[in-house]
Amino acid sequence: MHWVEAILLGVVEGVTEFLPVSSTGHLTIVEKLLGYRLDDPGIVAFTAIVQIGAIFAAVWYFRGDIWRVATAWIKGILGGDRRNTDYKLGWAVIVGSLPIATVGLLFKDQIETTLRSLWFVVAGLIGWSVVMWLADYYGKQTRQEKDVSWRDTLAIGIVQCLSLIPGVSRSGATISAGLFRNIDRVTATKLSFFLGIPALLAAGALQSITQFDNVGETIGWTPMIIGVLTAFVVGYASIAWLLKFVAKHDFKAFIVYRVVLGVVISVLILTNVVEAV
Repeated sequence: MHWVEAILLGVVEGVTEFLPVSSTGHLTIVEKLLGYRLDDPGIVAFTAIVQIGAIFAAVWYFRGDIWRVATAWIKGILGGDRRNTDYKLGWAVIVGSLPIATVGLLFKDQIETTLRSLWFVVAGLIGWSVVMWLADYYGKQTRQEKDVSWRDTLAIGIVQCLSLIPGVSRSGATISAGLFRNIDRVTATKLSFFLGIPALLAAGALQSITQFDNVGETIGWTPMIIGVLTAFVVGYASIAWLLKFVAKHDFKAFIVYRVVLGVVISVLILTNVVEAV
C-alpha cells in the first residue's frame, strides 16, 4: 500500500468511526475504489487495525472520564462502602462489552469473508437508517448518565453486535439502542464511545497478532502505522465535533446521507462500475 492511500484510509476511518455512518462501510467502499480485493486477508486486517488509531483518540479524549470510572470500579471492588454511580457504570460497560466479544469470536470467519461485500454495505446503510429514524422519533431522552444500568448497556451491547455487518455503523447501532431506552442523545453517544473502546481495541489487537506477517507482506507495516496515526489525529477532531453536534441536532442529516450513499453504491454495482467483492 502506498503511504498516500494509507493516509486517505486513515482520514476515512478517523472521520467516520464515531459518526453514525459506518466506518467499516466507508473503508470497504474506498478500499474497493482503490482497487483492492475486499476479502484479501491483508485488507481485512488493515480495516480492523486502523481502527485502533481512532479508538486511542477516544481513550485520550475521555481519559478523565475513563480514569474516574476505572478508579471508582476498583475502589468498589475493594470495598462495598465505596460503590457509587461510577462504580455501577464501570460494571455496566464491562457487561455491555461482552456480547460483541462473544459474537465477534464465534462468527469471525463469516465477518472476514461473507460480509466483505458491498451489497452488505448497501443493506446496512439503507436498512439501519430506518431504525435510526425510529429511534429519533420515539426516543424520549428522559434519562441521563446517572440513570444508566447494566441492563441498559447489555441491551446496547447486544445491538452493537449488528454493527459487525458493514454499513450498519457501530455508533449508529449503539446510539439508536440508547435512544430506544430513553437515554438522552449526549449520554447515548458517550456510552457508544465507552463500549467501542474494548471491542475495537480487542479486534485490532487480534488482527495485529494473527495477521502480523500477512500485513507485513501485503500492506506493509509502515503504511499501516501511518494509517493508524492519521486515524488518531482525525478521530480526535471528529469526537469533539460530534459531541457538540448531537447536543443540538438529531440523526436526520446522517440518515439522508446514508440512504443517498447506499443508492449510489447500488447503482455503481448494478452498472458494473465496481464489483461487489
